Parts: sequence; C-alpha cells; structure tokens
Amino acid sequence: MINEIKNHRSVRSYTAQPVPEEVLNEILAAATRASTTGNMQLYSIVVTEDQAMKERLAPCHFNQPCVTQAPVLLTFCADIRRFSLWCRQRGAEPVYDNFAWFFNAATDALLASQNAALEAEAHGLGICYLGTAIYTASRICDILSLPEGVVPVTAMVVGYPAADTPLTDRLPVDAVVHRETYKDYTPGDIDRIWHERECSRETAGLLEANGLPNLARIFTERRYKGEDNLAISRSYLECLKKQGFFNQ
Repeated sequence: MINEIKNHRSVRSYTAQPVPEEVLNEILAAATRASTTGNMQLYSIVVTEDQAMKERLAPCHFNQPCVTQAPVLLTFCADIRRFSLWCRQRGAEPVYDNFAWFFNAATDALLASQNAALEAEAHGLGICYLGTAIYTASRICDILSLPEGVVPVTAMVVGYPAADTPLTDRLPVDAVVHRETYKDYTPGDIDRIWHERECSRETAGLLEANGLPNLARIFTERRYKGEDNLAISRSYLECLKKQGFFNQ
C-alpha cells in the first residue's frame, strides 16, 4: 500500500473497460472503514455508472471528458439525514442541522473518499477527484435527488487508465510539517519551498502560454480568480442552507 500512496496521480483519461462489480464493492467497503465522527458515518456515496446519468452530471463538472469516459463516478456527500432519522425513530431529538455538524459530516465524507481512492489504486485503477462538486452543488442535489440533510462534498471518477500519467510534483515534506508548534514562513522559506516548481519546464510553458511573469499570478488570475471564488462560496453556502445545514 505504501507504493500506491507514493505513486498516486490524478488520471484524466480512461479506457472503456468496466470496473468489475466485485472490485467496486471492495472499493465501497473500504470507504466505509474510514475513520468517522463518533462512529456515526455522516456521509453517503452515490455511485453513478449509467452513461445517461453521467452525461447529465457532466455539465456540473464543467464537461471534463473523464466524467463521461470513466466507467464509475462516485459522489461523496455529507449526510446528517440518516443519523437524524434514526435518532427520531428512537425518541431522541437530534440537533445536527448546523455548521459544526456539516463540518463533521464533510470530514467523514472526505475520509471515506480517500479510503476509496487508495483501494481503487491498489486494484490498478486510476482516480481523479473533482472539486467541481461544490461549484454546482445545487444542480447535483437536483440530479441525484439529494434530500434535506445531504449535500455533495467531492466527487471522484474511477476506471482503468488509458495512458501513463506522470507524477505531479509536490512541495517538500518540510514545507507542510511543523514540529511542536506552527513555525511561520520567512520570505526565504517561501522562495526555497517553491523554487523547484517555479523553475520547472512545465511552469515555463505555463508562463509563456499565459503571458504572465510568475506561477502565483497564474493561480490568482487564471485558475482560481477572486470573483469566481466568491461566487462559488456564495453558491455553496446557499446550497447548504437549502439542504438544511444552517437551521440552528
């Protein structure tokens, strides 16, 4: 499993080979063994294999080809509904329709998704997370018939890679690890941490293609623009309210 973790990569091109049912079941079973708040399992996983359904969901993920190309699309949802229904059927009144419990449920869903990813890769499958699940959450709720108390947190395509995908670079370990207390970054630390990425051939190509002087500006002016970030934040917050996570 250590090798699978170190060799993780985002796969965006898939063959038409289906994922065997027994393998998919093992992936889903692994997801359910993830750590969870109070052993409550505050998440649900919607499995989409039907091509027509994937095509309906594709615009929600900006029509990335992998959504309709991969044989399986998993949508991981924060879910306070199932536990709340159980509480009420046992005469206990739940108070989980609030931000704290959205956070707990979202954490549960993300932990489950990582277990699923690791299990999929252990079977020789490729995966790609789709952060767009929160960009168009309300539309996904409608398409997947998500009731009050359930909201998408992330999505993942799963399938057999159509080609070798190179490893994506990562910052050095000491860039993200702090011993005992948080050590803030000096200007020198920032230069050192990002040096290799900023000097890569890939970055040089991006700078030329975008006509910008540095990688940071590609992120702030091209990939994740301020106005888009605010629009997504407002949209997702409205979806959370609609789905009943801010009643308290």
